Amino acid sequence: MRTENFNFYRRMKHYNVTGLSIAEIDDGTMKSAEWFGLLEAGTDNRVTRNSVFNACSISKFLTSILVLTLSERSILDLDEDINQKLLSWKVPYNELNKDKKVTLRHLLSHQSGVIDPEGSFFVFNSITGAPDMTSLLHGKTPYCEEPVKVSYKPGSEFHYSDAGFCIIQLLIEDVMEKPFQQVMNEEVFQHLKMKNSTFELPASASARQKFSCGHNRHGELADGKYPFYPYPAASGLWTTPSDLALLLIELMNSLKGNSKLNLSAKNANEMIVSQGCKEWTGLGVFLDKNEKGIEISSLGWGIGFQCMLAAYPNLEKGLVIMTNTDSGVHQLKGLIGEIYTNYLF
Repeated sequence: MRTENFNFYRRMKHYNVTGLSIAEIDDGTMKSAEWFGLLEAGTDNRVTRNSVFNACSISKFLTSILVLTLSERSILDLDEDINQKLLSWKVPYNELNKDKKVTLRHLLSHQSGVIDPEGSFFVFNSITGAPDMTSLLHGKTPYCEEPVKVSYKPGSEFHYSDAGFCIIQLLIEDVMEKPFQQVMNEEVFQHLKMKNSTFELPASASARQKFSCGHNRHGELADGKYPFYPYPAASGLWTTPSDLALLLIELMNSLKGNSKLNLSAKNANEMIVSQGCKEWTGLGVFLDKNEKGIEISSLGWGIGFQCMLAAYPNLEKGLVIMTNTDSGVHQLKGLIGEIYTNYLF
């Protein structure tokens, strides 16, 4: 990190960012972790290495790792018609997908033909409660009031889709006969020792001591203090930069044939190669190719939070940045972007 002249607190004040946490990877290991600011504005509850932030859509990177792990054991198949194993709901067939079936590869690369209905997939509402995935996909919850369907030929277009990852979640639950959260804990969290990662907010105030509150661009507390998204596979992860760094390191090790999840180099490589109609889309991550090689990235942006992970898997270098503030601008145009551009790969 080229931070000799980078004053974190000054830049945090400039952007009204309340709390910040960073993890850096070099040579395939955790090089450093840094943290700054507060978990809640107006208190003395400070951010620590183990402080938990809302990862929002970085959840999709985690879900992709799980899918590849299960496909390694032939529990799932990246290129099989998704309806072959879905039990509690099916992707409706129509003229667009009757011959070109929806697959996990399509869903993971946002090319399934599914487009999120306008106004859907908003933050948790305590009055409405959390939706079950079957009702959500049928369009029978306030979180998604239209049935999910295929709106273009699978593989022909890119449309970023939370609904697509809800389909993946339901498939995993149907096949494993367990809640998605339990599968993730057993298949990923435990093996990688991701001890600060969860999909559930603790019920008690004392247990929430290490959980960050969300803030708006003015540095004010977000409504409800802990806004979250009740779609675990798409955007429900709460975690730390250090835990996400462990996940990136696992991907790097898998590419070398040294996986703790028994993920083969062949399957790990599927994540970081161009998929379908867009060369910048991998499986659950986005790609950029430059003189250093392939860079992967994943962004999380929701009410009260913004975060980013970026890595060069083949160089075994990476960076995870998490904040508890929605700055109102794209990550690369705010504090996260400044830190990213000061990072020395």
